[in-house]
Amino acid sequence: MGFFLRHRVIFGITALVLSVAVTFGICFFALSKTAAQALRLTVVIDAGHGGIDGGVSGKVTGIKESDINLAISRYLQKEFEDAGFLVVQTRLSEAGLYGTTAKGYKKRDMKKRAEIINAASPALVISVHQNFFSLSSRRGAQVFFKKGFAPSVALADCIQDSLNAMEECPRQSDPLAGDYFILNCHEYPAVIVECGFLSNAQDEALLVSDIYQQKLARTIRSGAVAFLASGANTSK
Repeated sequence: MGFFLRHRVIFGITALVLSVAVTFGICFFALSKTAAQALRLTVVIDAGHGGIDGGVSGKVTGIKESDINLAISRYLQKEFEDAGFLVVQTRLSEAGLYGTTAKGYKKRDMKKRAEIINAASPALVISVHQNFFSLSSRRGAQVFFKKGFAPSVALADCIQDSLNAMEECPRQSDPLAGDYFILNCHEYPAVIVECGFLSNAQDEALLVSDIYQQKLARTIRSGAVAFLASGANTSK
Protein backbone atom coordinates (compact mmCIF):
# COMPACT_ATOMS: atom_id res chain seq x y z
CA MET A 1 0.00 0.00 0.00
CA GLY A 2 2.91 2.32 0.77
CA PHE A 3 4.17 1.93 -2.78
CA PHE A 4 0.82 2.92 -4.31
CA LEU A 5 0.26 5.73 -1.81
CA ARG A 6 3.71 7.14 -2.53
CA HIS A 7 3.07 7.13 -6.28
CA ARG A 8 -0.36 8.72 -5.83
CA VAL A 9 1.31 11.54 -3.91
CA ILE A 10 4.00 11.91 -6.57
CA PHE A 11 1.34 11.89 -9.30
CA GLY A 12 -0.65 14.53 -7.44
CA ILE A 13 2.40 16.79 -7.03
CA THR A 14 3.33 16.32 -10.70
CA ALA A 15 -0.20 17.19 -11.81
CA LEU A 16 -0.14 20.30 -9.63
CA VAL A 17 3.21 21.42 -11.06
CA LEU A 18 1.99 20.82 -14.62
CA SER A 19 -1.21 22.73 -13.88
CA VAL A 20 0.76 25.70 -12.56
CA ALA A 21 3.14 25.53 -15.53
CA VAL A 22 0.29 25.41 -18.04
CA THR A 23 -1.51 28.26 -16.30
CA PHE A 24 1.69 30.30 -16.23
CA GLY A 25 2.31 29.45 -19.87
CA ILE A 26 -1.16 30.58 -20.89
CA CYS A 27 -0.79 33.81 -18.92
CA PHE A 28 2.67 34.39 -20.39
CA PHE A 29 1.33 33.75 -23.89
CA ALA A 30 -1.57 36.14 -23.29
CA LEU A 31 0.78 38.81 -21.95
CA SER A 32 3.17 38.27 -24.86
CA LYS A 33 0.30 38.51 -27.34
CA THR A 34 -0.95 41.70 -25.70
CA ALA A 35 2.55 43.17 -25.72
CA ALA A 36 3.00 42.22 -29.37
CA GLN A 37 -0.30 43.85 -30.28
CA ALA A 38 0.67 46.96 -28.33
CA LEU A 39 3.84 47.24 -30.41
CA ARG A 40 1.92 47.02 -33.70
CA LEU A 41 0.82 50.25 -35.31
CA THR A 42 -2.89 50.84 -35.84
CA VAL A 43 -4.33 52.12 -39.09
CA VAL A 44 -7.90 53.40 -39.44
CA ILE A 45 -9.53 52.84 -42.80
CA ASP A 46 -12.64 54.87 -43.49
CA ALA A 47 -14.92 53.69 -46.29
CA GLY A 48 -16.73 56.87 -47.25
CA HIS A 49 -20.54 57.15 -47.39
CA GLY A 50 -22.81 54.12 -46.84
CA GLY A 51 -26.47 53.23 -46.41
CA ILE A 52 -28.84 55.81 -47.89
CA ASP A 53 -25.82 58.01 -48.61
CA GLY A 54 -24.41 56.28 -51.66
CA GLY A 55 -22.16 59.14 -52.71
CA VAL A 56 -21.72 59.67 -56.44
CA SER A 57 -22.65 57.05 -59.05
CA GLY A 58 -20.88 55.61 -62.05
CA LYS A 59 -21.88 57.32 -65.30
CA VAL A 60 -21.84 54.03 -67.24
CA THR A 61 -22.67 51.26 -64.76
CA GLY A 62 -24.56 53.30 -62.16
CA ILE A 63 -22.52 51.66 -59.40
CA LYS A 64 -22.61 53.51 -56.08
CA GLU A 65 -19.47 55.14 -54.78
CA SER A 66 -20.15 53.71 -51.32
CA ASP A 67 -19.91 50.14 -52.67
CA ILE A 68 -16.57 50.76 -54.38
CA ASN A 69 -15.26 52.51 -51.28
CA LEU A 70 -16.12 49.51 -49.12
CA ALA A 71 -14.59 47.01 -51.54
CA ILE A 72 -11.29 48.90 -51.74
CA SER A 73 -11.28 49.40 -47.96
CA ARG A 74 -11.59 45.66 -47.42
CA TYR A 75 -8.67 44.98 -49.74
CA LEU A 76 -6.75 47.74 -47.98
CA GLN A 77 -7.40 46.09 -44.62
CA LYS A 78 -5.94 42.83 -45.88
CA GLU A 79 -2.89 44.61 -47.28
CA PHE A 80 -2.15 46.31 -43.96
CA GLU A 81 -2.86 43.21 -41.85
CA ASP A 82 -0.59 41.11 -44.06
CA ALA A 83 2.10 43.72 -43.41
CA GLY A 84 1.64 43.34 -39.64
CA PHE A 85 -0.58 46.31 -38.80
CA LEU A 86 -3.68 46.40 -36.64
CA VAL A 87 -6.61 47.72 -38.67
CA VAL A 88 -9.77 49.47 -37.54
CA GLN A 89 -12.53 50.01 -40.10
CA THR A 90 -15.09 52.75 -39.53
CA ARG A 91 -17.66 51.08 -41.80
CA LEU A 92 -17.83 47.29 -41.91
CA SER A 93 -20.88 46.83 -44.13
CA GLU A 94 -22.98 48.57 -46.77
CA ALA A 95 -24.91 50.33 -43.99
CA GLY A 96 -24.12 53.85 -42.83
CA LEU A 97 -23.14 54.80 -39.28
CA TYR A 98 -26.04 57.15 -38.60
CA GLY A 99 -28.34 54.75 -36.68
CA THR A 100 -31.62 56.04 -38.06
CA THR A 101 -32.50 57.94 -41.23
CA ALA A 102 -34.13 60.75 -39.25
CA LYS A 103 -33.06 64.33 -39.88
CA GLY A 104 -29.38 64.93 -39.15
CA TYR A 105 -28.27 61.44 -40.21
CA LYS A 106 -25.20 62.74 -42.07
CA LYS A 107 -23.97 64.61 -39.00
CA ARG A 108 -24.49 61.52 -36.83
CA ASP A 109 -22.65 59.40 -39.37
CA MET A 110 -19.62 61.68 -39.36
CA LYS A 111 -19.65 61.99 -35.57
CA LYS A 112 -19.49 58.20 -35.26
CA ARG A 113 -16.54 58.05 -37.63
CA ALA A 114 -14.73 60.64 -35.50
CA GLU A 115 -15.41 58.60 -32.35
CA ILE A 116 -13.97 55.46 -33.94
CA ILE A 117 -10.85 57.28 -35.12
CA ASN A 118 -10.14 58.95 -31.79
CA ALA A 119 -10.74 55.73 -29.85
CA ALA A 120 -8.22 53.88 -32.03
CA SER A 121 -5.34 56.38 -31.54
CA PRO A 122 -3.99 55.37 -34.96
CA ALA A 123 -0.66 55.97 -36.63
CA LEU A 124 -2.62 57.21 -39.64
CA VAL A 125 -6.09 57.45 -41.17
CA ILE A 126 -7.04 56.74 -44.78
CA SER A 127 -10.51 57.71 -46.00
CA VAL A 128 -11.45 56.04 -49.29
CA HIS A 129 -13.64 57.90 -51.80
CA GLN A 130 -14.41 58.22 -55.53
CA ASN A 131 -14.48 61.48 -57.47
CA PHE A 132 -16.93 63.05 -59.92
CA PHE A 133 -16.57 66.07 -62.18
CA SER A 134 -18.73 67.83 -64.74
CA LEU A 135 -15.98 67.50 -67.34
CA SER A 136 -15.99 63.77 -68.16
CA SER A 137 -12.42 63.81 -69.47
CA ARG A 138 -11.05 64.41 -65.97
CA ARG A 139 -9.28 61.28 -64.69
CA GLY A 140 -6.92 59.90 -62.08
CA ALA A 141 -6.48 59.43 -58.33
CA GLN A 142 -6.21 62.50 -56.11
CA VAL A 143 -5.09 62.68 -52.46
CA PHE A 144 -6.26 65.38 -50.04
CA PHE A 145 -4.66 66.47 -46.76
CA LYS A 146 -5.35 68.87 -43.91
CA LYS A 147 -3.79 72.23 -44.74
CA GLY A 148 -0.93 73.25 -42.47
CA PHE A 149 -0.64 69.86 -40.74
CA ALA A 150 2.81 68.58 -41.70
CA PRO A 151 2.29 64.85 -40.97
CA SER A 152 -0.80 64.77 -43.19
CA VAL A 153 1.03 66.63 -45.95
CA ALA A 154 3.86 64.07 -45.77
CA LEU A 155 1.41 61.15 -45.81
CA ALA A 156 -0.40 62.64 -48.80
CA ASP A 157 2.88 63.14 -50.67
CA CYS A 158 3.90 59.51 -50.16
CA ILE A 159 0.54 58.05 -51.20
CA GLN A 160 0.18 60.39 -54.20
CA ASP A 161 3.69 59.47 -55.36
CA SER A 162 2.77 55.81 -55.10
CA LEU A 163 -0.46 56.32 -57.08
CA ASN A 164 1.35 58.41 -59.70
CA ALA A 165 3.72 55.49 -60.28
CA MET A 166 0.92 53.12 -61.32
CA GLU A 167 0.97 52.19 -65.00
CA GLU A 168 -2.74 53.05 -65.21
CA CYS A 169 -2.09 56.59 -63.96
CA PRO A 170 -3.26 59.01 -66.70
CA ARG A 171 -1.38 62.05 -65.35
CA GLN A 172 0.96 63.10 -62.57
CA SER A 173 -0.98 64.81 -59.77
CA ASP A 174 0.02 66.74 -56.67
CA PRO A 175 -1.85 66.19 -53.40
CA LEU A 176 -4.24 69.00 -52.50
CA ALA A 177 -5.25 70.70 -49.26
CA GLY A 178 -8.87 70.09 -48.30
CA ASP A 179 -11.10 71.38 -45.53
CA TYR A 180 -13.00 68.18 -44.72
CA PHE A 181 -14.47 66.91 -41.47
CA ILE A 182 -12.75 63.52 -41.65
CA LEU A 183 -9.37 65.31 -41.77
CA ASN A 184 -10.19 67.87 -39.08
CA CYS A 185 -11.97 65.81 -36.39
CA HIS A 186 -8.79 64.39 -34.85
CA GLU A 187 -5.05 65.03 -34.50
CA TYR A 188 -3.66 62.07 -36.45
CA PRO A 189 -2.01 62.02 -39.90
CA ALA A 190 -4.88 61.55 -42.32
CA VAL A 191 -5.72 61.70 -46.00
CA ILE A 192 -8.70 61.33 -48.26
CA VAL A 193 -7.88 59.21 -51.30
CA GLU A 194 -10.17 59.90 -54.25
CA CYS A 195 -9.32 56.76 -56.20
CA GLY A 196 -10.64 57.96 -59.55
CA PHE A 197 -13.51 59.66 -61.37
CA LEU A 198 -16.80 57.82 -61.74
CA SER A 199 -17.72 60.54 -64.24
CA ASN A 200 -15.03 59.15 -66.57
CA ALA A 201 -15.74 55.90 -68.42
CA GLN A 202 -12.11 54.73 -68.39
CA ASP A 203 -11.67 55.33 -64.67
CA GLU A 204 -15.03 53.72 -63.94
CA ALA A 205 -14.09 50.58 -65.90
CA LEU A 206 -10.97 50.26 -63.74
CA LEU A 207 -12.68 51.05 -60.46
CA VAL A 208 -15.35 48.34 -60.83
CA SER A 209 -12.64 45.72 -61.43
CA ASP A 210 -11.65 43.52 -58.45
CA ILE A 211 -8.12 43.24 -59.81
CA TYR A 212 -7.71 47.00 -60.03
CA GLN A 213 -9.26 47.51 -56.59
CA GLN A 214 -6.68 45.13 -55.13
CA LYS A 215 -3.90 46.90 -57.00
CA LEU A 216 -5.09 50.27 -55.69
CA ALA A 217 -5.13 48.93 -52.13
CA ARG A 218 -1.60 47.57 -52.49
CA THR A 219 -0.42 50.90 -53.94
CA ILE A 220 -2.02 52.98 -51.18
CA ARG A 221 -0.55 50.71 -48.51
CA SER A 222 2.88 51.01 -50.11
CA GLY A 223 2.71 54.81 -49.93
CA ALA A 224 1.52 54.73 -46.32
CA VAL A 225 4.36 52.41 -45.30
CA ALA A 226 6.86 54.72 -47.02
CA PHE A 227 5.45 57.58 -44.93
CA LEU A 228 5.84 55.63 -41.68
CA ALA A 229 9.35 54.55 -42.63
CA SER A 230 10.29 58.19 -43.23
CA GLY A 231 9.71 59.04 -39.57
CA ALA A 232 7.35 61.89 -40.45
CA ASN A 233 4.43 60.29 -38.58
CA THR A 234 4.31 62.65 -35.64
CA SER A 235 1.57 65.14 -34.92
CA LYS A 236 3.72 67.11 -32.45
